[in-house]
Amino acid sequence: MAPNEQARQHHDELFPGHVSTLAVTDPELIEYFDNFAFDEVLRYGTLDTRTRLMVQLAALIAVQGLSEYRIMLGAALTVGVTPVEAKEIVYQAVPYAGMGRVFDFLHATNDILTAHGVELPLEGQSTTTPETRMEDGLAVQKEIVGAGTVEAMYAAAPADTTHIQRYLSGNCFGDHYTRGGLDLRTRELLTFAMLIAMGGCEPQAKGHVAANGNVGNDRRVLLSVATQLLPFIGYPRTLNAIRLIDEVVPAATNDSGNDSGKE
Repeated sequence: MAPNEQARQHHDELFPGHVSTLAVTDPELIEYFDNFAFDEVLRYGTLDTRTRLMVQLAALIAVQGLSEYRIMLGAALTVGVTPVEAKEIVYQAVPYAGMGRVFDFLHATNDILTAHGVELPLEGQSTTTPETRMEDGLAVQKEIVGAGTVEAMYAAAPADTTHIQRYLSGNCFGDHYTRGGLDLRTRELLTFAMLIAMGGCEPQAKGHVAANGNVGNDRRVLLSVATQLLPFIGYPRTLNAIRLIDEVVPAATNDSGNDSGKE
């Protein structure tokens, strides 16, 4: 048993020279998985290879797939994801997955970058200071989420939870979204990927479906992300993600073109 020719070609592009031990111990499963993940699923959607690898890395952090993350980070570097972009994916995960989940992935990323000859630390990407983070963060939060939505969140927050709203503006958006290395559209895709992969974050994921639309990631892009994550996060969380997309951006509001293949 072996993956089909197209799956092997895609696999070899990402992992040149890699010989899977699972292909020896679990040939049937690897045939199913590689044919699905590296052929069938790749026929759908609009994501370029680099973006596909970046959202998959974000999702693997969210599901705590450390061993798979190590392998996929190597593939990402092979197809041109830069060290700065790789590190920014990990940094973007901190406010959403929490440092408890991200810590091991940060060390793994450093190990892999060092093994590739990258000197650490990388050039800093922060664009704010302790004095500007709140103002700048609130501005980018309103750009992404919508000014009316942000103002409503502040207005609706009880007095004893307004500090959380300030943390969202100053820390989540001010410390992270204002960083260089990735544009806002990519950061929002990463956030969407992490939220749907974690599960239990449906209200937040739904909010970020709308936020993605605000920065130019339409229904087709989000469906492409959900589809490319399917082999790594499973059907339940993928179907939950599609339900949220349908609720926020129903198919009838989009073009009726063929979504079955790449543009």
